[in-house]
Amino acid sequence: MVPSHVPSETRQVDWTNPEYVATVVGVLAVGALVFFAALTRSSPTVDDVTFVVLSITIPATLAYELARRWR
Repeated sequence: MVPSHVPSETRQVDWTNPEYVATVVGVLAVGALVFFAALTRSSPTVDDVTFVVLSITIPATLAYELARRWR
């Protein structure tokens, strides 16, 4: 039995799959935040941490919901 996290030949990635879309958007959001963090020189504050969490979860959630409704 193949674990579910291992892609199989019968399971194809569909670009309209809500989980796939949310994952891609989340990874892009994290990349953008890492780039932003590389430009700043101060230590993180509570506001910075809140900004990071919301900057990742809101786009990923919106992308998931849009892809789920589009499908």
